[in-house]
Amino acid sequence: MRSENRSQTRNTRRTFLKSTGAVAAGVCLTRTANAGGETLAVNGGLKAVTASHEDASTWPRYGAEEEQAVLELVRKPNYGPIGALEEEWKQHFSLPYCKAHYNGTSAITAMFFALDLPPGSEIMVPCSTFWATIMPMRFFGLVPVFVDIHPRTLNFDVEDAKRKLTKDTKAMFPVHYLGLPADMDHICDFAQEKGLIALEDACHAHGASLHGKPMGAWGRMACFSFQASKPMPAIEGGMGNYQDREDYERAATLGHYECPRTFAAGSKYGNYGGTGLGLKLRMHPMAAALARCQLKKLAKRNADGTAQTRRLNDRLVQLPGLYEQQNRPDVDRLFYTQNRFLFNETEAGMSREACIKALRAEGVSVRAAGAQFQCDYPAYHEPQWWHHLPVIADQFPGAEEVNRRGISLPYFTKDVPELVDQYIQAFEKIWAHRKELAKV
Repeated sequence: MRSENRSQTRNTRRTFLKSTGAVAAGVCLTRTANAGGETLAVNGGLKAVTASHEDASTWPRYGAEEEQAVLELVRKPNYGPIGALEEEWKQHFSLPYCKAHYNGTSAITAMFFALDLPPGSEIMVPCSTFWATIMPMRFFGLVPVFVDIHPRTLNFDVEDAKRKLTKDTKAMFPVHYLGLPADMDHICDFAQEKGLIALEDACHAHGASLHGKPMGAWGRMACFSFQASKPMPAIEGGMGNYQDREDYERAATLGHYECPRTFAAGSKYGNYGGTGLGLKLRMHPMAAALARCQLKKLAKRNADGTAQTRRLNDRLVQLPGLYEQQNRPDVDRLFYTQNRFLFNETEAGMSREACIKALRAEGVSVRAAGAQFQCDYPAYHEPQWWHHLPVIADQFPGAEEVNRRGISLPYFTKDVPELVDQYIQAFEKIWAHRKELAKV
């Protein structure tokens, strides 16, 4: 049944993409033809984008509710918001266990400790991510194995993971990059087949889902960040999600000395109340208060931001050679900090450099954007920091393609319909002059 479901998912996605692309060509030609009579701003014409970008991408956005929550703590300091946040978070995810941490990196560190794997155990991670997905492994003798990303999703490529499986592989730790869920159904199927542990770095994916199941509820453990740039910002903070009681208790005992006294009788970690196991990773109660306010607003804010971005992207992807960070039709994603695309120079009929230069002249905030590639950093190559050195392949074709072809637009964090319309006009204007720009 699982293989049949996977086939259906792939076929659905293929049909979806083909049907979308078939409609796009005709619609695009009509719109761009109308823009063809305008002079490009790069050649002295009027800019397409005149609306202000000021405040369009401001983040975080706090209001009276957050101010009141912080003020109440200043007037009456206490740790109550932490426990309240944990209870609300468990209800949100229908989780048995969670633990608030000082930040997302702390949650990841506690998760690696909770795995309790022998030194030399390999954990597969995407080659494009933030360092915190990887570096805490070194404290526990774990070995990161870098897996390529798919250039259309910017996410963990499970097919490359299959090629890199060894007898020492114990877990996979994909990232839901920029709010787009990784293929956790296929990842979990592969993990079950090979006896691996599926984990999730959901630090970008607060409220995203696959098949209606929230990201952060697929893996045995998952981590979230509430850092100021994240979809649910608390300035600093993090959360660990746990499906198993022993994982929760071991993770909590590492950095929360107050927790072991609350564990059920018979817990392996119940004796460590008062000392914990060496770290203090407690979330600041003011961060918890902010996170509680943000959690209440999360679903609506994600929906509003995604709807506005879809209104922009659904027009832009009709232009030849422009591909967004790809959605599966069974994914409910969110957008976070960037709106990413791949640019095919052959199909677009102009170079990425010429296109970006012309778009900027029109007033579009756009830049070339590559992978958040980790493997070139010195720390991954120096034996002094590792029980076993990370496993790094000679080439990562997916990440290299992103570096050659990636472009980034801002993610607008408030309703800016005029700016969205002018962005669409600017892109269609540029594509109407593709032959002209091909000569640049």
